[in-house]
Amino acid sequence: MSESRIRRLEPVVDMALEEERKAASKLGECQKQAEDAEARLRDLDFYCSEYQKGWSQRGGMGVGREWLLNYQRFLAQMQVAIEQQKQTVTWHKLSVDKARDLWKKRYQRLEALRMLIDRYRQEARVRADRQEQKLLDELSQRAFDSRRNTP
Repeated sequence: MSESRIRRLEPVVDMALEEERKAASKLGECQKQAEDAEARLRDLDFYCSEYQKGWSQRGGMGVGREWLLNYQRFLAQMQVAIEQQKQTVTWHKLSVDKARDLWKKRYQRLEALRMLIDRYRQEARVRADRQEQKLLDELSQRAFDSRRNTP
């Protein structure tokens, strides 16, 4: 009985395993994208910082109006790019959280199915042990009866 239940569950477990693997893969992709977005943000911050240091050095030597306007325009564009990248990082972090939640659900479902199969196997072992014990008891009783009936 339990073996047939286990066999019927095998395709379900296979599907759950495949879904869990896909969810884990998607989680990995999302984490990679989030890490890449954070790296780009760090690069932008570093580049902006270096550009500002250049202002300090160049500004000490004196700058023209055109250079100053270009510097301010570029710095404003950098700040916009940094803010956009921060939003991208936030979006990717949310994506990672969603992917992690989905993976956890898939993993828990898979583990629940595995536990159910383990329970069915345990039930089958208990039933087989009882049958074996019953058979041994019967054989033992027959042996005892045959020794008692023998003169």
